[in-house]
Amino acid sequence: MKLVECVPNISEGRRPEIYDAVAAAAASVAGVTLLNVDPGADTNRTVITFVGDPEAVLEGAYQLIKKGLDLIDMTTHRGAHPRIGAVDVVPFIPVSGVTMDDCVDLARRLGERVGRELRVPVYLYESACTAPERRNLADVREGEYEGCARKLADPRWAPDFGPAEFVPKSGAIIIGARKFLVAYNVNLNTLDKRLATRVAFDVRERGRMKRDEDGNPIVDAKGEPVWEPGLLKSVKAVGWVIPEFGCAQVSINLTDLDVTPLHVVFDTCDERARERGLRVTGSEIVGLVPRDVLLVAGRHYLQRMGRPTGVPEAALLHAAIHTLGLSELKPFDPRERVIEYRLASPARLASMRVNDFIDELSSDSPAPGGGSVSALAAAMAAGLAAMVAVLSHTRKGFESKQTDLDRIAVRAQTLKDQFLAAVDADTAAFDQLLDAMRMPKSDARDAAITEATIAATEVPLGVLESCPEVIELCIEIGRIGLQASLSDAGVGAQMGRAAAAGAYQNVCINLAGLNDASRRAALVQRADVAWERARKLHAEAEEGILVKLRGNVAE
Repeated sequence: MKLVECVPNISEGRRPEIYDAVAAAAASVAGVTLLNVDPGADTNRTVITFVGDPEAVLEGAYQLIKKGLDLIDMTTHRGAHPRIGAVDVVPFIPVSGVTMDDCVDLARRLGERVGRELRVPVYLYESACTAPERRNLADVREGEYEGCARKLADPRWAPDFGPAEFVPKSGAIIIGARKFLVAYNVNLNTLDKRLATRVAFDVRERGRMKRDEDGNPIVDAKGEPVWEPGLLKSVKAVGWVIPEFGCAQVSINLTDLDVTPLHVVFDTCDERARERGLRVTGSEIVGLVPRDVLLVAGRHYLQRMGRPTGVPEAALLHAAIHTLGLSELKPFDPRERVIEYRLASPARLASMRVNDFIDELSSDSPAPGGGSVSALAAAMAAGLAAMVAVLSHTRKGFESKQTDLDRIAVRAQTLKDQFLAAVDADTAAFDQLLDAMRMPKSDARDAAITEATIAATEVPLGVLESCPEVIELCIEIGRIGLQASLSDAGVGAQMGRAAAAGAYQNVCINLAGLNDASRRAALVQRADVAWERARKLHAEAEEGILVKLRGNVAE
């Protein structure tokens, strides 16, 4: 799933008819999901959050900006929050399946279009910036709306896109790409704000001001306070008390999860709290969070327990949610709070009970069919590889192999989930092909059938191309894993071969109806390479596993 988040901040937080209309402009674009509209009366500002595939989010951002410029008049705006224009800042944030470079490209394409079509000065910031001095949002926004005309007249601050002309109604707009920011609160067993603040000063990057023996701030030669850095990079934190919850919290913004992951923040707060005679009782994620944030935490805590980490996703989530105490203040439901789960389409086939799936398969409906069955077989092959690795991990005598066992299990779980997604994707692709065939005869119908045929081919082809890796995992775990489970590794290899054969046949039958000879030849070549590799690896698996099992019987 390719997901980009966009979090525009608009200069209106008091009139619902305005900020709701601006948010609705983004939500009107197909493929965009509006997650949150958070207005603030004192700041007179609304933070709007939406997600979707990159192109949909790009169009949604443009439509939001267009509507915001139409409805918001900066000449009458008053509010506590810094701002430079009607639509103040529009960041793109990679969530899954996209890179920061992808988001930079979105930011620059949006900036160019806004500057050209809407005639608004546009500045780029953060990862999309065109100069180091334009990276920091506060620097770009310096002078705010009231100083915008002066800024635009300064050649050093010529806009990246659009005219260097001040339009009082709209001001300027800042567009960029940044990493995901997580708002996170760690709960303490105290109501003393001072104690929470001390823990916050310990952990945050900025740290605290150095003081002399009398408690006075120490200053440098320029008279500026000298700061003692805190423990964690890319972390901002303060202490506060929430009477509603009956506790103090360390309120944290994590600005770069690659530098400091969530679980590191929690563990560090816990350590510093204990040193001060406090105890961390749980924590709270504000808003939504990407799935990987919790999966990484789950693996960390399982590893710290000495447990295998190549377990199903649900087990990783359970470890993270319970160790972090995310449900202490209010229930934490990952289906509502994890972005990918919130947006995921129901897996109709993959979530069925086994007997229901088989009944559906055996009915007169053309789907699910062989493609879905092949994907399911591949998922079971990967599941068996993971099972043997996890079973072996905690057994006596396997300590030296735990790193390899975990690697095999983690990779097998990833492949398992991909194959399970393909169970439904194969049927969905077949349904789209049927829809194209039902169109009235025309050039558009022919083009739709071609694209639908290729899409229907790509699903089993993806399964086929991953099957060799599954068989390899079964071979490896059969060699280093628990020998009492050798037959499970062998069955996994057999299922991997069956899945590859089934997927190969589905590729062939789909491509028979593709008229584009060059594209057909390219897809066939990919399929032939993968099928030949699967066959060779299966033969190796039989030689290494089946022959060994048969030999054990003979002994």
